[in-house]
Amino acid sequence: MAEETIVASAEMTQPVIIDLGKQKARVLKELKKGEGKLWAEVVDVVEEVKDMLGAEADGKVLVPIVMLYQEKSTRRRLDLDKILFPLLDDEEDDEEDDDDDEEV
Repeated sequence: MAEETIVASAEMTQPVIIDLGKQKARVLKELKKGEGKLWAEVVDVVEEVKDMLGAEADGKVLVPIVMLYQEKSTRRRLDLDKILFPLLDDEEDDEEDDDDDEEV
């Protein structure tokens, strides 16, 4: 009546993270297509990992996961807010208003 569950032990390994640094848009487009010098670098790293794993990598397929990101400056955002909303109260102004209320 009660079925036994088979628990498979899965070993967790640490991910291999490669920082490819700042790149031009053209080079990133090639990477997305699976071409170019960055793709060759990713393939080289996958091969190195296979070599490091040795017999553990036999019969297994290593799949590279490539993440692309772009850092956005918050500084420009603040400057833009000042331009778009020049009359917007700052927190410092609020503190000064609170001090004035106490004196009355």
